[in-house]
Amino acid sequence: MSIKQFLLIVLLSLSIPLSIHAQETSLISWNIRDFGKTKSAEEIESIAEILRDYDIIAIQEVVAGYGGSQAVARLADELNRKGSKWDYSISYATKSPKYKTEKYAFLWKTSKIKVIEKGALVAELDSCVYREPYRMRFEANGNRFTILNYHSRKYSEQPEVEMSCLSDYMLTHQDEKLILAGDFNLSISHQVFNILEENKFKACLNGDKTTLKRTCENNNYLNHAIDNIIYDSTKINVTDCGSIDIVQSCDRLHDMRMLSDHLPVYMKFQ
Repeated sequence: MSIKQFLLIVLLSLSIPLSIHAQETSLISWNIRDFGKTKSAEEIESIAEILRDYDIIAIQEVVAGYGGSQAVARLADELNRKGSKWDYSISYATKSPKYKTEKYAFLWKTSKIKVIEKGALVAELDSCVYREPYRMRFEANGNRFTILNYHSRKYSEQPEVEMSCLSDYMLTHQDEKLILAGDFNLSISHQVFNILEENKFKACLNGDKTTLKRTCENNNYLNHAIDNIIYDSTKINVTDCGSIDIVQSCDRLHDMRMLSDHLPVYMKFQ
């Protein structure tokens, strides 16, 4: 069985709908490890198959050097073959310490999503974080909202310091309908998120593990609960949240890790 055939079975078994209600907008966020020239055509097609039914895609860990932007363009081309017209935006490389620089990407269905303000790295945070979030403003069904696409420093480098700065930024921009999507390298149970919770921000996932182990025993292949989507619950009505388990069994772990060592996470909202 090919990876594509397997993923079709996975998506159907998870009861993920092949179409979204007209008044609902869907966002999916994914840290696609080393997303660049090493991704084969088959892997790009498998990634597109997972993402095709969502309206907006936020990708972290796009390779900053040669091949990263091209991989995003290849993904957009593959998505365009699957029945909808897609556009995309790629960030500049983040102003990061050596070997930590990356890019971000957004992709969206042009029939459902309108760009209100083109994407930009949040420069005012570059002194506080390794990789500045990539901000983009959209409109869907007559409603405007802002998405921050973010990949924090790794867990051993105090990502809570970054999250504290990012929380301050979000609280000073609470006049917008804010969504923070990405890989936080922290569990939502960490106390640094308390200030957001006190100000009515909610997280889609509550302790759900989203990273993949290198090995699998007794179908135990999930590791850390670090990918999430956080939103302003006073302004955004969320109808569904979750992660997509693209693995499901030990014998699929190796193939799925070729796509990424993270699961994609999604949110549907009105």
